[in-house]
Amino acid sequence: MNKTIMQFFQWDLPSDGEHWNFLKKQSKALSDAGINTLWLPPAYKGAGGKKDAGYAVYDLYDLGEFNQKGSRRTKYGTKDEYIAAIAEAHRENIQILADIVLNHKGGPDGTEWVKVAKVDPIDRNNKISEEYDIKAGTKFTFPGRKNKYSNFKWNWKHFDGVDWDANKKEKAIFQFTGLGKSWDENVDKENGNYDFLMLTDIDISSPVVYDELLRWGLWYIKMANLDGFRLDAVKHMNFEFYNKWIDDLRNITKKEFFAVGEYWHADTNVLKQYVENTNHAFNVFDVPLHYNFVSAANEKENYDLRNLMTNTLISCYPENSVTFVDNHDTQPGQSLESWVDNAFKLHAYTFILTRQEGIPFVFFGDYYGIPTRDISPLKDQLDKLLKARKDYAYGPQHDYFDDAHIVGWTRENGLAALITNTDKGDSKKMFVGTELAGKTFIDITGNVTGDIKIEEDGTADFRVNGNSYSVWCIKMY
Repeated sequence: MNKTIMQFFQWDLPSDGEHWNFLKKQSKALSDAGINTLWLPPAYKGAGGKKDAGYAVYDLYDLGEFNQKGSRRTKYGTKDEYIAAIAEAHRENIQILADIVLNHKGGPDGTEWVKVAKVDPIDRNNKISEEYDIKAGTKFTFPGRKNKYSNFKWNWKHFDGVDWDANKKEKAIFQFTGLGKSWDENVDKENGNYDFLMLTDIDISSPVVYDELLRWGLWYIKMANLDGFRLDAVKHMNFEFYNKWIDDLRNITKKEFFAVGEYWHADTNVLKQYVENTNHAFNVFDVPLHYNFVSAANEKENYDLRNLMTNTLISCYPENSVTFVDNHDTQPGQSLESWVDNAFKLHAYTFILTRQEGIPFVFFGDYYGIPTRDISPLKDQLDKLLKARKDYAYGPQHDYFDDAHIVGWTRENGLAALITNTDKGDSKKMFVGTELAGKTFIDITGNVTGDIKIEEDGTADFRVNGNSYSVWCIKMY
């Protein structure tokens, strides 16, 4: 079966602690729809307690179990509810990807005097002050957990820098200078060196830190019965860290964990280099493809659909690509807002769900809607595309990218897809295989009525309405 992921959250979820329970209730329906992998949000306690989305990590070992940061549960629920939801998903043959945030920590339990130098935010290699002392939030002692699962206590030696001086109440980027401290190497070159992202930056070059994070990873896999990971903010971390960390986990557990890294960059060459640097050990999100969808949506009929795959990761390393239309960061109001308008959204989903390149994911906000932004759910339409992927999107692929405004492709298991960005409906003669001669196809999306019979040479004239998409599949009687 084709691997199909759903990102099972969006930023504006209510902080009511019901998300894990919702997952438990939805598992069967999602499995029936063709979703066989779920990417879940960070499940551990964040600095903001029950209102924290989980990316401002406080305690990796607190999955909603301890009274810390003002609550026992997280934004999504309790540890017991989390474990129960995963178990239910597994019963429905759905694998679970946990969101791993190992770049930084937030919500410290105390401060320490630390020697630092202030750096230029747009060139972090450029120190703009002499060495001096600040009061940094670097003590993480987790008093609410009382050493359960781990007695490791974090202090300034385990970090590279912070963005807050509690002494002068000043926000800036402060690089630690003691013990030969420096920014990590082999990170994105944006801002000179993009090791520092936010809050208290973890020193992943420290052997002590590595050992603790490996212990935690092994604990988390066993505790939650995980099947893989979504790796947050990998552009800010030395690629050698995750290369070793993932390899060690796989070797120790004797399991091939699926992993996908978030390297947010529009330049395919940068992503290509990252895939090569990590020896193809895990997948990467195809960010350039997302931006191609954005351009197609914004430019409408002025966009040349033949360019959809231009400068994308799937064009060079399809086996290492995870494709998507939108996510929690690109949704309206968020840090990387670049929303694909509904005029092209289902075109884009047709593309990622029916083609052979990459592993696609469906965004929760598209499937269930985002009420706080008046974004309606596309569940009914997406379910039809998911059925096409689940039942028909197999076999050799044939591309028909020969027109600026209507492109198509076929799969020889019985699927033909078309998308167009002009008002004029059109058709395209495409080959689906001589073995399908005489078979009747219908548009599973319902956009085009009627049926089409495959000719003896395995071809047919497949139709699409103006500014629309169609997915023709074998008619089942």
